[in-house]
Amino acid sequence: MTPFMLLSFLIGYFGILLTVSYFTSRKTADNSTFFVANRNAKWYMVAFGMIGTALSGVTFISVPGAVGVSNFSYFQFIIGNGIGFLIIAFVLLPLYYRMNLTSIYTYLEERMGHKSYKTGAMIFLISRTIGSAFRLYLVAIILQRYIFDAWNVPFSVTIILCLVLIWLYTNKGGLKTIIITDTLQTFFLILAVILSIFFMAQGLDMSFTEAMEAVKESSYSKIFVWEDFLGSKNHAWKHIIGGAFVTIGMTGLDQDLMQKNLSMKTIKEAQINMLSFTGVFLLINFFFLAVGALLYIYANQNGIDITGLPTPDYLYPEIALNYLSLVPGIVFMMGLTAATFATTDSALTALTTSYCVDFLDFNKKENPNDPKLVKTRNLVHMAFSVIMLVVILLFKLINNDSVVNAIFTAASYTYGPLLGLFSYGILTKKPVNDKLVPYISVFSPLLLFVLTYLYIDPYTSYNVGFELIVYNGGLTFLLLLLTAPKKETIKLP
Repeated sequence: MTPFMLLSFLIGYFGILLTVSYFTSRKTADNSTFFVANRNAKWYMVAFGMIGTALSGVTFISVPGAVGVSNFSYFQFIIGNGIGFLIIAFVLLPLYYRMNLTSIYTYLEERMGHKSYKTGAMIFLISRTIGSAFRLYLVAIILQRYIFDAWNVPFSVTIILCLVLIWLYTNKGGLKTIIITDTLQTFFLILAVILSIFFMAQGLDMSFTEAMEAVKESSYSKIFVWEDFLGSKNHAWKHIIGGAFVTIGMTGLDQDLMQKNLSMKTIKEAQINMLSFTGVFLLINFFFLAVGALLYIYANQNGIDITGLPTPDYLYPEIALNYLSLVPGIVFMMGLTAATFATTDSALTALTTSYCVDFLDFNKKENPNDPKLVKTRNLVHMAFSVIMLVVILLFKLINNDSVVNAIFTAASYTYGPLLGLFSYGILTKKPVNDKLVPYISVFSPLLLFVLTYLYIDPYTSYNVGFELIVYNGGLTFLLLLLTAPKKETIKLP
């Protein structure tokens, strides 16, 4: 496909999103609409749209690319994700609905204190900004390589263009717009992965069924790794346990995805949403791994040299755009764009919501929909777009790893203290030393980082994997317990 054809597709795609934004926000664009969609969202639309938000371009590119190195072992992590989603549905969601929360971090204020509340919200802002920047970076480097390099457009301009387009269709309608656009983008994403398997099978002169059988019989299809618990990052228990706690941290304690769950009328609808979402999430990730296996089989069968690719993240776009026909290339761009922008638009909305509610106290104002507050919200939304731009440009300078590993490593450090805070609040009745919580939340991941890179990695045979977030959250929990004041137990919210 030519760069001009790819660019034309992107323009048409964003034209659809801007049209949706216009119709969803033309009647009302107040803060209630932006933050919680007036608590009137349909669970089936939220469940379907959340798939695109949770998967992102990381799943679309990095997961298939990693199959060549780690086979299907990533599905162990996905199994852990499924366990984490069940915990969210039956432990965290009932708590959030009982307290009628707009920002989930207000729980920390009632349970622990003001500084704990602000610390939790700040951890989210940092974590989600970094995570979303990583995800958008992944798509931007693909767009840069296959579209904008043809016209010598600087990478910074590519990023600015992406963020401006996202800002345009999310600025007014917020969550109300996101629920509809994410539903649309998830449809494109699922269609793309199914069609990708079909076209890869066609390229291999196989039927869909024969292609899936070839994946099953290939060496790539090995899922469980039970050997070398200490030395292997891919050991089954490390992935399953790490996957469960990463999901609790990155979904259940994250304003982004929980904001969608809180937009429904009842806890029952929210739980049905999570259960439905979990089933489709597991299936779609398995299909992504199948795409990865077929990509490597196709490359081997056709003698395609993939050793010169900068990272395995480029495997999927390289074959889809340079070796398959026009339609598979369009399908790839459709899925990649849908997956990534469904994540980024949702993140910007959640970041804006958290800052306005948790730091500007919109929910404590007499009239949260005051035009002055709406204007302030618009400025905050723009500010986070600029911050994300800066983070992406910094990440481009320092990144030398597959993006999927970078994201989950960063999440293990940034979401770990959040996991420790909520675990302490839910599992104990002890008070905390509220003044020390900000320091503990910084000290815990810093200490773990030093121990990992200066002692565990160079001097032991233990290779830390996705379970890093468990150690981080556990250390935070322990420090909260050791510094707790000697008072009577408190009543939980």
